[in-house]
Amino acid sequence: MLIAWKVFKRRPSRLVGLVFLLFFVLMALFGNLFYPHAPNVNPNDIYAGPSWHHPLGTDYAGRDVWQQIVQGAATVLWVAALAACFTMAIGTIIGLAAGYLGRVVDTILMRITDLVLTIPSIALLLILAVSLGMSNLVVLALLLSLTSWGGLARAIRSMVLSLRERSFIEVSRGLGLGRWYVLFHDISPNLMPFVWTHLMLAITGAIYGEVGLFFLGVVPFKADNWGVMLNFATGSSGAMYSTQSILFLAAPILAIVLLQTGIVLCVDAVNELVDPRLRVSH
Repeated sequence: MLIAWKVFKRRPSRLVGLVFLLFFVLMALFGNLFYPHAPNVNPNDIYAGPSWHHPLGTDYAGRDVWQQIVQGAATVLWVAALAACFTMAIGTIIGLAAGYLGRVVDTILMRITDLVLTIPSIALLLILAVSLGMSNLVVLALLLSLTSWGGLARAIRSMVLSLRERSFIEVSRGLGLGRWYVLFHDISPNLMPFVWTHLMLAITGAIYGEVGLFFLGVVPFKADNWGVMLNFATGSSGAMYSTQSILFLAAPILAIVLLQTGIVLCVDAVNELVDPRLRVSH
């Protein structure tokens, strides 16, 4: 913890990012303790302005906007984190296999990767979401990861091809250590800083993909989500027809921007934490 604090306080931007990220993580973890029930509908309080009881005002049904932001944070972060983990696992495994298991495996896996990279991700997401009919958040996270692992796989492959020619790998081979030992004990640890950094960035992509699917209404979930808020805010009762709903529209947008900013500002610190060579250089 002491090392982490020193790394984050080295740059003010990292501390700002950490504050933003912790704010939304705590909101996702403990929000339901403060708001265990769905927002109350109050026809007499439609599009009320900010107040003590409604910090961000109310929406077209008189529901508290702040409560919807808090309750939606859990879904957004859970799906994004899970999708990023799936992306990291798929991309890392395919990249390792392509870079280390020989030309035939490399050719097959890279052609599959090229196919994934050439398919328009948003179009594929829409088709799969409509065709499969999402039944739970895990399936949604897996769907988001299916279109985002290609770049990581190619980068991992390139790094493996470079590492396998290093002298310490040759020493391990000369000692008679097996292929799998070299792969998991010598090569994989050198890839971890890049993988962990990519994990953070994959979360940002998953957030955009998830919110976009909810906003377009192709994911059949009746759950609190910032994308659902955006859908309602621009729908028949929203900002397209009434300027009173501007706060209802701006609230989820601001939440997404602040969360993404927090993640991006923390990436640099995470990279330094997982790569001892960067810490030694300071």
